[in-house]
Amino acid sequence: MAKQARAVQTWRSIVDAAASVFDDYGYERAAISEILRRAKVTKGALYFHFASKEAIAQAIMDEQTSTVEFEQEGSPLQSLVDGGQQFAFALRHNSMARAGTRLSIEGVFLGGPHPWGDWIDATARMLELGQERGEVFPQIDPMVSAKIIVASFTGIQLVSEADSGRADLREQVAEMWRHILPSIAHPGVIAHIKPEGRVDLAAQAREKAEREEQEARIAAEAKGAGSDPTSEGGSRSGGSGLRGGGSGRGPRAGVTGDEGDEEPAGAGVAAGGIVA
Repeated sequence: MAKQARAVQTWRSIVDAAASVFDDYGYERAAISEILRRAKVTKGALYFHFASKEAIAQAIMDEQTSTVEFEQEGSPLQSLVDGGQQFAFALRHNSMARAGTRLSIEGVFLGGPHPWGDWIDATARMLELGQERGEVFPQIDPMVSAKIIVASFTGIQLVSEADSGRADLREQVAEMWRHILPSIAHPGVIAHIKPEGRVDLAAQAREKAEREEQEARIAAEAKGAGSDPTSEGGSRSGGSGLRGGGSGRGPRAGVTGDEGDEEPAGAGVAAGGIVA
């Protein structure tokens, strides 16, 4: 179990570090040596997990699609809008999302893979669900409309990046939906859709950061007092049951094997999560 946990941590370190490098430099200019430096692992450890730079890039593109979860309950169209706003927020605050998008665009010109097929399929499924629930016009072809939506979002985020460094992306995506929704949805449904999304993601991120900061402070105070806040008999300061907030996604299923001595002990995970 210890070896597998170490392998998962190393994989996470490499992918997060590579995302920051690809975000900064793009695929062609990204150097394996820089990924190794940021991940704090050796070349042997990297090639234990990935056969090539292209394999790392593919892992990042696979990862970035997981930054969005479409709610299956309630309005499918609102869930689709919310998902777009989730990704718009991630593009501003998450190097994984930015790197995946940059690799996708570069892949078209460099002959590499891109994940737009996943986005299109997910969007088409939500449109089909919208038709089943009477929100989307029955004559609409979900796959055709999905391609238009994904293409529109891709272009808008590029224009927003050029105009404002994506500072206005949330409103630009909302404007996109204001133009697209009348062509695919019943007017009575549109009246209840919030193009800017149902959740203020920036406020949500700030609350999460404040909560994690408070939990870390409580844990530090308890440690300084010589007690373990997670133990059965330890004293608890300022409340109970608080857990330190972790970063990164969960373990990658199926990672096994032994990296041997290729990676220095204590290699850290590069930061790549959403920040306030």
